[in-house]
This record gives sequence, C-alpha cells and structure tokens, in this order.
Amino acid sequence: MAYGAIALIPPAVVIILAIKQRTSFEPLLIGCLVGYAIIGYHEHTNFFTNFVNSFEKVMGNSDSVWVILVCGLYGSLIGLMVRSGGTFKFGEWALKRIKTEKGALMGAWGMGLFIFLDDYLSALTVGLSMRKITDAFKIPREKLAYIVNTTAPPWCVVVPISTWTIFIGNILETSHVAPKGQGLATYWKMIPYVAYGYVSVLIIPLFIYGVLPWFGKLKQADIRAQETGQLTASEFNDTATMDITAMNPAKSSKIIYFLLPIIVLLAATIFFDIDALKGVMVAVAFTFVYYLVIKVGTFRQLSETLFGGFNSMIYALAILMMSYVLKDVNDKMGLTQYVLHSASPYLNKEFLPVIIFASLSIISVTTGSSWGLYAIAIPLVVPLAQHFGSNVLLNCGAVISAGVFGANACLYSDATVLTAQSTECNNLDHGLSQLPYALIAFSISALVYVLLGYVIH
Repeated sequence: MAYGAIALIPPAVVIILAIKQRTSFEPLLIGCLVGYAIIGYHEHTNFFTNFVNSFEKVMGNSDSVWVILVCGLYGSLIGLMVRSGGTFKFGEWALKRIKTEKGALMGAWGMGLFIFLDDYLSALTVGLSMRKITDAFKIPREKLAYIVNTTAPPWCVVVPISTWTIFIGNILETSHVAPKGQGLATYWKMIPYVAYGYVSVLIIPLFIYGVLPWFGKLKQADIRAQETGQLTASEFNDTATMDITAMNPAKSSKIIYFLLPIIVLLAATIFFDIDALKGVMVAVAFTFVYYLVIKVGTFRQLSETLFGGFNSMIYALAILMMSYVLKDVNDKMGLTQYVLHSASPYLNKEFLPVIIFASLSIISVTTGSSWGLYAIAIPLVVPLAQHFGSNVLLNCGAVISAGVFGANACLYSDATVLTAQSTECNNLDHGLSQLPYALIAFSISALVYVLLGYVIH
C-alpha cells in the first residue's frame, strides 16, 4: 500500500536519534522497529515478526553475504599487514618524504585516487596507511576521514572501470538504456554527467592549499589537535581491538610486507573482472602463505590474526546490515516512489536532471543506500526522461551523483562507517564534520545540472 509522507518517519527517527545519541547502530535498530510498527498497524500484521522476517531476508541475501565477506576479509588482510610491521615501515618511509601538513593531506588524496577499483578497498587501505603520517603532523582524524571518504565512492564513479561502474553498467542493460553486453561502454558515455563525483574530489585540494578556508567542525578539530594534541573528539567505537603487536619482533619489518599484498590484491581484483571478493580472497591466501614462508609469524599467529582482523569489522558490519533492513522498510513503504511523485509537478525538460539529483539525494541520505537506489531509481528515471524529451544519460548521471552524495553525507552509509573504521574516528564525529563539505559539493553539482539541463539535449 502507499504510505505517502509517513514513509519519511523511519529515516527521520534514525537521523534524529543518531545526532542526539552520537551513535549509529541503536538509532538504526529503533528506526527499523518504528517502520515495521507502522507497517504492522496499517496492514494488520505482527510488526516484530515483520522485523525478524526482514532481518532474515537481509542476512540471507547474496549481496549481504558478499559485503560481509569482503569487509571481513579486508579486515583480515589489514590485520596481517599491520602485525607484519609492513604498514608501520611504510609510514616511516613516507614520513621521510612528506615534510608538511599539506603534503600529508595531499598524500592521502593522491593515494585515494590511485586505489580506484573499489570504494571499500580505498576507504580501508588509505585510512590505515595514512593514519601514522597525518598523526605526525597533528592532523585531526576527522580531516583525514573527510579526504578518505570523499576519494572513495566519488572517484569510483568517474574512473572508467571499478566495482561501481560494472554494477551500474549491468543496471543500464537491464533498464534497456544499453544494448546487451554494452553496459560498461554506455556508462563511459555517461561519466561526463556524473557531476558530484568530479566536484567533490576536485574541491579537496582547494581546501588543503587554503584557496577555500576550512570551517565548521573540521576547523574546530584542527584547533583542538594543534592546541591539545587530541586527534579525535570522542572515543572510537569498536567491538574488537585489532592486535597491532609484531608477530615476530626478532624479524625486522620491510615496506614490501605492506606493498606486495596490496599489489596482489589489486592484480587479483583486476584479473577476476573487478571482483572484489575474489580479489581479497586471493590476497589473504597469498599474504598468509607469504608471511609463513618468510617467517613473519607462526601458523597459529597468522591464523589468530586472520580471525582477529575479521572480528575487528563486526561493529561496522552490524551497522551496515541494519542499514539494509532500514532500506527494506523504506522499500515496503514506497519512499523512492513517494519522493519522485512529490517532485513530479515541478518537472520539465530543463529542470528534470537537477530535480532528479536533489530528490534522489534526499532518499540516499536518509536510507544510506547507493547501489540499492540505483537498482530502483534508474528503471523509473529512464522512461521519465524519455517522456520529457530530456537526455537519458544526463538524467542517469544525476541518479549516480545522488547515490554518491548519499554515500558521503549519510551518517550511517557503508562509506562513512568503513572510513571511520579505517581512520579510527568516531562514526558520528566523521559524518557530522564532513556533512557541510558534502553539501558544498552538492550545491555546486546542482548548479551544474541546471546548466546541463539547458545545454544537453
């Protein structure tokens, strides 16, 4: 049934409670229960049974299993690299070459651009490897997290090949925007229209070099870090502390212990047609055997580190799974359809791209969903664009931008959660400090879509 404006209640509950309580999992749980209570009341069903069924559906979904395995195994790989001493050695090497705070921040930005195959890989690897370097210059973790997050999903949608471009290419085929087998090639034609991806990434150096001034919570964090040496505003939430002690203190660490697993990870991911799961599986197996052969650690130490690294991702995964349940609530209540229907009276050919961008951005921010939004919205937007005679690829680009904005601006999106995890920054501190900067990129992108709406036919 259609719930209309009532569909806004569950995400609104989540956002309000998250800001008030400064936590993520509990607000998500309460928001989901509120949503299913509303559904149960209107459909005369048991709300708790509905909630449990939704949770089982999410946990049994192949996409959820993929996320759990990818994130968990990334945690395992990171744990192995940290305990090998390779990550520490990489930090020492980089510190000898990076002499200024601006250099450290640009190093994080550049590394984010280099690791473009997958946003999870980028968020976790860049945060982990740059923490020691930015800490040396008393750069607050919130600032590092902003750069890490904003060079993860946004960059993945404007490079020619990544897990994002392949996924969206498949949707373009099923939505009949692209011929069979031409989804990725069609996406390449759409890349110039993904405005938020370009804008959000390119304004970072402007802040780093002072062309645009730091402001808000990031400026306050800067002052706090410089005056007190306190790099985080509040305690980092985690269910398991990753062991960072060397497995074999007698063996001197080398940079290759960090670089070689990363190279294998990237190569394996590319070899298996940009499959992040197969890539990280190969990388973990290689790293385990490699460290065992060169005696970085014993078999038991490596095994314990592998599971310890996986376990360190549990809290982040719990938030992600509950956000998927919230998405299921929003789908049942027709949130996407409601927002698009509400915007329809204001639609015309010229303003269609910006209205699609703005309205779907609201959905992405409130649900924390990007890929799920694409799967639902692109099939709806294509006939809408054709009806108004507006450029289909331009409007699909607006949809992609909306999902990426949500990944940056949502307080409990996977990008925000994993960035907080890798930078060891409180999830809410990161999300709230980054939000104004995401809104700047959003505003500029909206103006771009207004202009493109008049220029592109």
